[in-house]
Amino acid sequence: MTNKIKIREAEVTTTGVNAGGRLDRLPIAGFHYRIFSLIGAGLFVDGFEIFLAGSILGALVQSGYSDLAQNARFISATFVGMLIGAWLAGIAGDRFGRKFAYQANLLIFGLSALAATLAPSMNWLIAARFVMGLGLGAEIVVGYVVLSEFIPPQQRGRWGAALATCTNGALFVATLVGWVVIPHLGWRWMFALCGIGAMIVWFLRRSLPESPRWLEIQGKSAEAEAVLAAIEQEVGKGRTLPTPAYQPAPVQPDVRFTRLFSRALIARTVVGCMILIGLNTAVYGFIAWIPTFFVKQGINLSSSLGYTMLMTLGSPVGTLAGMWIGEKIDRKPSLIVLSLTAAGLGLIYPMFINPVAFVVIGFLLVFTVAVMLALAWGLYIPELFPTELRMRGSGICNTAGRLMSIVTPFIVVELFTRFGVTGVVAVVAGLLVVQAIAVAVLGIETRKRPLEALRPEVMDGEPSPAQGKLRASPGGVGAAGE
Repeated sequence: MTNKIKIREAEVTTTGVNAGGRLDRLPIAGFHYRIFSLIGAGLFVDGFEIFLAGSILGALVQSGYSDLAQNARFISATFVGMLIGAWLAGIAGDRFGRKFAYQANLLIFGLSALAATLAPSMNWLIAARFVMGLGLGAEIVVGYVVLSEFIPPQQRGRWGAALATCTNGALFVATLVGWVVIPHLGWRWMFALCGIGAMIVWFLRRSLPESPRWLEIQGKSAEAEAVLAAIEQEVGKGRTLPTPAYQPAPVQPDVRFTRLFSRALIARTVVGCMILIGLNTAVYGFIAWIPTFFVKQGINLSSSLGYTMLMTLGSPVGTLAGMWIGEKIDRKPSLIVLSLTAAGLGLIYPMFINPVAFVVIGFLLVFTVAVMLALAWGLYIPELFPTELRMRGSGICNTAGRLMSIVTPFIVVELFTRFGVTGVVAVVAGLLVVQAIAVAVLGIETRKRPLEALRPEVMDGEPSPAQGKLRASPGGVGAAGE
């Protein structure tokens, strides 16, 4: 045992911790399922709290607790909070660590949800919802980044897309629970259930380790080594683990945010922002408005909700399909084809009058957008940025998308008033085409590649001294995940 410790200490001194190489060569084991379960539980609670608004707002108006204007402020407060939360999560995650970020955001929206159950007025509830939004926006950024740093590249596509199903699955559950709980117990219990769930997950997630990749970048070699040794012991269970490829990451504890706009990373930042702007516009500029469009076109409310339910079944089916696509097909062509397909479906959607036809087209459109959400949020965005900027890069892309979701409802109303559904889908389709062009021109391919191999200096063939050793080392970066 002493000899093994000495060998490991020598490895840390001469080659660095090699967190990426050691994590990427691990076989999938109970450790990975535990990481996924706890991150997925947080994203599920996050999604549940976002989607419960649809059920609660109607009950608030019916009871006289709120009116339409106050409901609008409630929705706006949610999105503004999520925008700020996404931004702050990126800063906190890169500066103070992944563990601090994913625990802090759960605590914020868990406690504020519990506070919402005691709100004496709608104004207090709106204020509590803004604070909830801070945590909700942060959780989406943190969850996907943390998982990407633990899952080996060969399996990252499947697991990242699976994580997206946790958020999307919350839509159906929130609707079902609201249907059961609100008429019998009242709307406050929806917030109570969410707050209690968040606090339970917060307690369970205390056991999650800090990301060794982040610790290595920060120069905290001893801590990174301790975490890696514990993970290897848990996964190995006495077995001989594969020899890791040499994938060192340079120590860069104080990288400025402005590097995201440097020559090396500006293209990635732009393409990440364009993807989330396009997807948020598709979701909040079209899919969320489908029931309203139906009613405005003369379809009665009952039929409208029925048609909408059938169409939105495309969401869980799409995220499940994303697990296969993320594993088998490269990211760039997938996102390009899906973007253009969604744009085409959006453009032909207003041409159909037959209910069966527009439900089928609508289902396919929702399905296509859901696959893109799984590939982009769950996989591609975190993969674009190096470890020292991964949280801030994901944060700024999510901030851009959230900003678009705030202004989109006003744009939709104006377009619908002037040009009808055709005007709305034309603008959404146009943005999706721009998204496809951005991915084609500025995007990089990331599927099954180690995160360290995606660093711009490695991909551009201009290695730093650390990467120079990597290139010269037998079984270097290229050997991992290929």
